[in-house]
Amino acid sequence: MSVTLPNAPVRRPRVIVLGNEKGGSGKSTAAAVFARLGARIVDVDRIGREVAEVGGRAHGRLVERFGAGIVADGRLDRAALAAQVFGHPDALADLNAISHPAINEVLAEEVAAADPDDIVIFDQAVLVESPILGRWGTGPGEGYQDVIVVETPLETRVERLVSQRKMDPADARARIASQVS
Repeated sequence: MSVTLPNAPVRRPRVIVLGNEKGGSGKSTAAAVFARLGARIVDVDRIGREVAEVGGRAHGRLVERFGAGIVADGRLDRAALAAQVFGHPDALADLNAISHPAINEVLAEEVAAADPDDIVIFDQAVLVESPILGRWGTGPGEGYQDVIVVETPLETRVERLVSQRKMDPADARARIASQVS
């Protein structure tokens, strides 16, 4: 015979957010170190790309808001979308309001799939301006427990965005400036 206590605490994995001081900080390198130590890494940036892509959970609403010009050759044209949102606070707020709930759904699924003994690290670029990422529930133990921030000098971040993502230096600076965290 088994007995279920109605208010027994639910064991959940420990969730930590690994954020950065804006783009190009090196948080992915830090995430790789944690992965080697056994942490389960959830790439929130990848999830954000997936929910926005054609067929993704947020794609239809993004096209409604930003227009068909954000789609090229059957795929999301990330550069076209970025041109509309970075440096334009109202458009960026709309992008976040559309994409964050979809991202949060996937985060909840990732945590639910984790073993209660796991350490789950959300590798995510935005912390302060994201009021919902990492907070998928309202009960005790839901959401993240810790935040680790990776800081890097501005010029190093710009150089990384230019060399790794082939961004124009002015675009890299605009993207960094549009992020609070």
